[in-house]
This record gives sequence, structure tokens and C-alpha cells, in this order.
Amino acid sequence: MIIKDVSLETVCGVTSRPPEHTQPEFAFAGKSNVGKSSLINALMNRKSLARVSGQPGKTQTINFYHINQAFYYVDLPGYGYARANMEVKAKWGKMIERYLHSSRVLRCVFLLVDIRHEPSANDRLMYDWIVSQGYQPAILATKADKIKRSQTDKHLKMIRDGLKPAPGGLLLPFSAETKQGREEIWDYIESLL
Repeated sequence: MIIKDVSLETVCGVTSRPPEHTQPEFAFAGKSNVGKSSLINALMNRKSLARVSGQPGKTQTINFYHINQAFYYVDLPGYGYARANMEVKAKWGKMIERYLHSSRVLRCVFLLVDIRHEPSANDRLMYDWIVSQGYQPAILATKADKIKRSQTDKHLKMIRDGLKPAPGGLLLPFSAETKQGREEIWDYIESLL
């Protein structure tokens, strides 16, 4: 996919209504520090449009990136951030739920999990919750450059066993460093456009 034009079009906070787009949207969910912003930057072919931080919980809004004047990447707040209090976490949850319920053009929710670790209880909860909202999440196993290539299949099996996705669902390794998996994600997005 050739990315010609990218802009951060809308930032939606806990009190904002999500925009009503007519063009397709692709949402990215995952726990804090799993690499959502890095992945989105890699997919946009930009270095730092989505703010990347070593500090978990930086994305506290829903950010809508307009791509090629044709569709949107939607960066959702991370979940499982320990330092956010329960009230803040509940507001983020409601904001994400409101978005998933209100978007008429959401084509896919990508669930990002760290390839190095078994899916956490929060990852399983989020996967099941996305399914309960009527979506079949595409799973992206981030930070693939942090393990040996020979370990990839073993770690993907660990994620598959932990989340128990529906047969035939997408499960891809991804690295923001090496761009491994980027072409496959673009192909998948193009197949849904």
C-alpha cells in the first residue's frame, strides 16, 4: 500500500462523541506499551505522527488518523495500565465501548499482544469483549524482533492457545523495528476496503 497522505484528524476524549465517518475505519486495541503507536506509525510510513512513549498509558484519547483521504486508523487507549486509577480506567472502557457501538464503518479491530508473553487476563478479557461486540479481532503479535525467528511459531501457538481465536482468524507477527508483517497487514486492510 502506498501511503501518500496522512493527518491526525480527530482526537476524541472521554466526554467527546466519536465522529460519524462515512469512510472505513480500522481500530487498534492493546494493553499499554504493547506498541500500538509504533505499529500505527509503521503502517502510516511515518516516524512519529502517533506519539510513542516508553511510559505506559500515554494514549488516553481515541485518535483518528485519515489515510490517503480514503480510510481511518483509529488508535484506542491502552488497557491494563496499573498507574491509572479505577475511575480513569472505567472512563476509558466506556469511551472504547461507545466508539465500538457507534461506528457504522468499523471494518476490523486489530488486537495487539506482545509476542514474548502469554496473553494476560486483560488480553483475554479484551479479546472476548471485542467478540461480544460483534467483531472478530485480527491479532497482531508485536515486538517480533525481540525473539529469535526460530521461536516465532512457538510463540504464535502460545498466543493462539491463550486467546483461542476462531479458526481462520488473522494472527500475524509484527515488528515496528524491522517492519516484519507490515505488508501482510496492508494486504489484509486492502482486502476489507
